[in-house]
Amino acid sequence: MSISPDSRVAVVTGASSGIGEATARTLAAQGFHVVVGARRLDRLQKLADEIGGTALELDVTDEDSVEAFTTVLPRVDVLINNAGGAKGLAPVTEAVEDDWRWMWETNVIGTLRVTKALIPKLIASGDGLIVTVTSVAAFEAYDNGAGYTSAKHAQAVLHRTLRGELLGQPVRLTEIAPGAVETEFSLVRFEGDRERADKVYEGITPLVAQDIAEIIGFVASRPSHVDLDQIIVKPRDQASAGRFHRVTD
Repeated sequence: MSISPDSRVAVVTGASSGIGEATARTLAAQGFHVVVGARRLDRLQKLADEIGGTALELDVTDEDSVEAFTTVLPRVDVLINNAGGAKGLAPVTEAVEDDWRWMWETNVIGTLRVTKALIPKLIASGDGLIVTVTSVAAFEAYDNGAGYTSAKHAQAVLHRTLRGELLGQPVRLTEIAPGAVETEFSLVRFEGDRERADKVYEGITPLVAQDIAEIIGFVASRPSHVDLDQIIVKPRDQASAGRFHRVTD
């Protein structure tokens, strides 16, 4: 791994597409050496080549993968916990336990593994920043979404707890909770069903990945004494997790 000793290093998980990819590009433009992690190494390598960063395979649900990823990093100044996702949209009475396990492993345990491993390096940087991308689902429950909303609530509580536990250390923590962002999120949730995924955004103007990336870039550019604890961002057409103004023909 070739990283200049003078470089500030930003780590972005779930960086092969969507918010993660856009964030990696934004932070690279701000002068960070960006280390991008995800399972799809071919996409990662293309991104790393374009932004002058480093691509490393990462599966946050695999303890060995997380250890291999985190131990080779010489330093870390910024950690963007972006890896996550949803599966299914079933009521509790029809819940698929394997979907719940995947959501909890990816959103909660995955965030725990990466964060826990990198906290010593973030402290050692003298000015560390942890940004965890949660969701409006970390604040609200909605019908048929208990698996995802419970996982996002837990991920958010993990992050918020660290705000107190790291008080006095040179590490800032920001939680960014997006509403409807049109990425591959819904396509993954509905197992590749493009028609069903498109209906999520039908009749509204959703956020796009770059909207969130620009907010993360703003957070990362604040002076070390400024901590933006929580940022909730939704499209104008969204009032809550399940309430939208949709334009119909």
